Amino acid sequence: MTITTLKPETAAQVTDAVRWALSAGEPLEILGSGSRRGLGRPVQAGHVLDLSGLSGVIAYEPEELVLTALAGTPMDTIRAMLSDRGQHLAFEPPEGGTLGGLVASGLAGPRRISAGSARDHTLGIAGVSGRAEAYKGGGKVVKNVTGYDVPKLMAGSFGTLTALTEITVKVLPAPEDTATLLLFGLDDAAAVAMLDRALRSPYEVSGAAHLPAGTAARSGVSEVAGAAGAVTLVRLEGFGPSVAARVTMLREELRADGVLGRDDSLAVWREVRDGVGLGEVVADGPLPNPPPPSAGEGALPMTPQSPSTAPAGEGRGGGKRSDTSHLWKLSVPPSAGPATVEAIRRTLDVEVFYDWGGGLVWVTAPPDSAATIRTALSAGGHATLVRAPEAVRAATDVFQPLPEPLMALSRRVKESFDPKGILNPGRMYAGL
Repeated sequence: MTITTLKPETAAQVTDAVRWALSAGEPLEILGSGSRRGLGRPVQAGHVLDLSGLSGVIAYEPEELVLTALAGTPMDTIRAMLSDRGQHLAFEPPEGGTLGGLVASGLAGPRRISAGSARDHTLGIAGVSGRAEAYKGGGKVVKNVTGYDVPKLMAGSFGTLTALTEITVKVLPAPEDTATLLLFGLDDAAAVAMLDRALRSPYEVSGAAHLPAGTAARSGVSEVAGAAGAVTLVRLEGFGPSVAARVTMLREELRADGVLGRDDSLAVWREVRDGVGLGEVVADGPLPNPPPPSAGEGALPMTPQSPSTAPAGEGRGGGKRSDTSHLWKLSVPPSAGPATVEAIRRTLDVEVFYDWGGGLVWVTAPPDSAATIRTALSAGGHATLVRAPEAVRAATDVFQPLPEPLMALSRRVKESFDPKGILNPGRMYAGL
């Protein structure tokens, strides 16, 4: 398929692009840097709306803990700016990408159990709906409530409701120090029970993960890789003296086998966030930069890009992999995690590790595992196919199938924002 890329540089040009697509009946694939393109189902559209040209921080008020930026602003730029002021995005998002892509994909890291997700930190948005209407929701102060549910709705919508142009997020002071307690040799059930105990303690645990032996052995942190068995991780963060005191008390309570200092703690939790222990990062890496402008395209009031003729699976999300395993993310009741994995292992050869106190299970599994994995969710929860070739993601329910009442609600929400289905059609569910 020949793909034409449209690259607006202002919010008004985004509105013009969507208005043109609506009048022409031409679906648009919404992109930022393309780093999350392999998440979700492939979009069948003849045109890409590349929002990376909408880049720049509009306002940053460290004292008010608020940052507003255009949706295409690289996250590396935002991280550097926050770091200079000793602040961060507390929900621990993965590296790379743009602010708009981060919010649209709703991603969060290990600190989600204590700080919440992208949805909880998105205060306000501006964007263009599938009706070609520019609008705003939420605000630029932490206590604002006007239209507050609209920003929350955009988080995790994968660009199916609105082409985001501007986003306001809440920022928080970064922890001064961090340490991680290590417990060696626990089986999955015992580890999750220990993580539950740690999370119920008064010591403000901000990370709780369990790496089975095979996953732990691939860690780049020597004390984890050299444990010669499973490793359970409990993270404590905050002011230096507070971290030291809490480590001493919780180490005694859990009878922990070791403690990682700041540098090794930061390294191991980056691995947990990115799924490095499963052999490859959780999210697809960034795609190549868009091709240079083409002078022959001028139908829209923006800088169009040359067509792309990349075959499916080469540079359009998924990509060619050196292995055939697929990566799944299972969200389950924490106490049900080990039993869910055991049910899967009865028929499949899989590798796993646990985050969020056992409530998030990362699973690498052979192809054609969807039915087995979803059948194992007898205690509730949902399974998302995070990494697989494009052809597989086009033919498989990437996100957990919804009961009909919830699917009907999703259709009504989609129709209210994008009645003609021109924004990322089919990205989350076929026909939606």
